[in-house]
Amino acid sequence: MSESAHAKRVELVLSAEAAGERLDRALAGALASGPDPLSRSRLKTLIEEGRVSSGGRTLTDPSARVKPGQPIAIAIPDARPAEPQPQAIALSVVYEDDALIVIDKPAGLVVHPAPGNEENTLVNALIAHCGASLSGIGGVRRPGIVHRLDKDTSGLMVAAKTDAAHHALSAQFAAHEVERAYLAVAWGMPAPRSGEIAGNIGRHRTNRKKMAVVPRGGKAALTRYRVVRALGPAASLVECRLATGRTHQVRVHLASLGHPVIGDPLYGRTCAAGLSPGQRLAVAGFRRQALHARLLGFLHPASRARMRWESALPADMAGLIQELELV
Repeated sequence: MSESAHAKRVELVLSAEAAGERLDRALAGALASGPDPLSRSRLKTLIEEGRVSSGGRTLTDPSARVKPGQPIAIAIPDARPAEPQPQAIALSVVYEDDALIVIDKPAGLVVHPAPGNEENTLVNALIAHCGASLSGIGGVRRPGIVHRLDKDTSGLMVAAKTDAAHHALSAQFAAHEVERAYLAVAWGMPAPRSGEIAGNIGRHRTNRKKMAVVPRGGKAALTRYRVVRALGPAASLVECRLATGRTHQVRVHLASLGHPVIGDPLYGRTCAAGLSPGQRLAVAGFRRQALHARLLGFLHPASRARMRWESALPADMAGLIQELELV
């Protein structure tokens, strides 16, 4: 990440006593008594954002062990508002009433502000659309957000507009009472063509940006899948229904079967065997995971009526499917 023009630059040299410590811990200790003390958690975030360097080399692993006399430079960005600000971003509203709003999220839209994505998120758009009533529901940084979709996953999401709705919807998600189905374009043909994928999901052992099916720890996860149809000789359209809702669950579980989602930058791979030149170009040009949240259903938090919505495939996924089906 490039340094902001308004970032404050702090330079220091680590002492001999810091040798072998984690980078984030060593920096917190070195800055504790100076004019720019920073918490370890704040330093961890700055490291992961690429704002810490040594000898011109960017450091991104907070757990890296440091050396005595190691020079460090930290670019501390200007403070941002504690609360997300409203931004007029167009939303595809599927349903809205006084308690909740259901939107069809496009691929590329981040759900809530986080380091590196402080603006132009769904939360910023919701605050502008819903007004002050949304502020603070579910936490200052994530007002109204009950669940999330990855930035490059498209499809249906619900957000709460009152505290009562937030609590009721959160309870349904926690009890696995919400109906959710995704469509994925996956490499190969899962066998059997329908079944369950069970396996605890936790952080990847060596890549902290990834999740993985882990033998110990993690959180229980269950995905029920069925092949909708084959897409030529190399891919298939797969429906996945979530019995749980873990980070990257569909992507991790399909990859664990050996059938990752096409275009997935973290868990995917390219399996070009059997593809025509045109199909290879279509896959290479598809710049996100081919995953769409097509169905969402739950009990309305106020009326308790059963509500259910479906979303058509976005144009980019429909085009990819059409290209892969050509023989």
